[in-house]
Amino acid sequence: MSRRWLSKVDRFAGEILKFRSSLCSSARNNQDVVLNVLQSPRANLPLLRQFGKKVGNDSPVDRDFLVQLWVEDRKMKDSIKKRKKKVVSSGFHDQLYGNSLGRLFSGASAAEQSSFEQGKPVLHQPPLSQSVTGFLRPESPEEAQVAPLLARSNLLITRDIEWANLMLGFEQENRYAVVDVCYPQSPVGFIREQSNVIARQLLRLRRPFVASITDAMGNELFRVRRPFWWLTSSIYAEINGKEVGVVHRRWHLWRRIYDLYLGNTQFAVVENPGFWNWTFTLKDIDGNVLAEIDRDWRGFGFEIFTDAGQYVIRFGSSDPSSKAGLARQVQELDVARLLTLSERAVAVALAISLDNDYFSRHGGWGLPLIAVGE
Repeated sequence: MSRRWLSKVDRFAGEILKFRSSLCSSARNNQDVVLNVLQSPRANLPLLRQFGKKVGNDSPVDRDFLVQLWVEDRKMKDSIKKRKKKVVSSGFHDQLYGNSLGRLFSGASAAEQSSFEQGKPVLHQPPLSQSVTGFLRPESPEEAQVAPLLARSNLLITRDIEWANLMLGFEQENRYAVVDVCYPQSPVGFIREQSNVIARQLLRLRRPFVASITDAMGNELFRVRRPFWWLTSSIYAEINGKEVGVVHRRWHLWRRIYDLYLGNTQFAVVENPGFWNWTFTLKDIDGNVLAEIDRDWRGFGFEIFTDAGQYVIRFGSSDPSSKAGLARQVQELDVARLLTLSERAVAVALAISLDNDYFSRHGGWGLPLIAVGE
């Protein structure tokens, strides 16, 4: 038994020696190959170089270049974060404006819609609802500026709810949203009053103010200016600081009479019988109908407790191809002629004056038509 174990040990030791010799020979061969490669003229490769040094034909890499690279990388990351925030906010505004007219007021100066397929916010003005007689062409640069808003057949102006006025009697700046009846999905413009907070509390409806009328993207188209008044009110329409028209109110005990001027020429008059008549028709000197302003009844709660009035301005018949859905139920108005874009700006100023003269709440509770003989 001892001889057998000794023979096995001798064989195992011999195999170990053979394996060791083969490893040594392969290591020598590999070492020779590496030395040949390093000694060849093509192996002039930089194994190690210091920072800021160049080797051969390499361009120098200095510290300023790396700083610029780092700054550009941070700017790119910040821009990506801002884009993500814009996409999220645009999705919120799309949900806010897309459902009903009651959610048209967000406090923003402009309406924003988003394209979720592309992931980018998209701002656009709804298309024009042209009249059946053709496109209303502007006759001056001022009219070309207001055309995106006023070259429409029907405008719906809705006033925002003033919660501070409702709860505390604190007079706030009036805000309105303007919607094309043929495209009620999104507003085509906004109206925002600018006035002094102390004057609003002391003078109330007689306060002076300036209201900016913008398109859906927040670009100012024109302004209306209403100075302080004592017996009869006046309101002026201005485009780029240039006065284009004015509306003067005539005093009467119960009737509501307004004279509309374009420059120094009167082009329309409004004679409303007063009391519960909420239709204001613009007529020329021959009694022909030019346009119409209707104040809609929004419900018992709105009319009793809020100033959130709604006005429809009808400038004439619209193109039937632009009417879809509920817009087909809008009653058309037959007019003797189409008002020019400047005259329509004066008509919008009249709607704002009507809201402040007869349909504002004076900071208290009560029916909006009590002060008919003011």
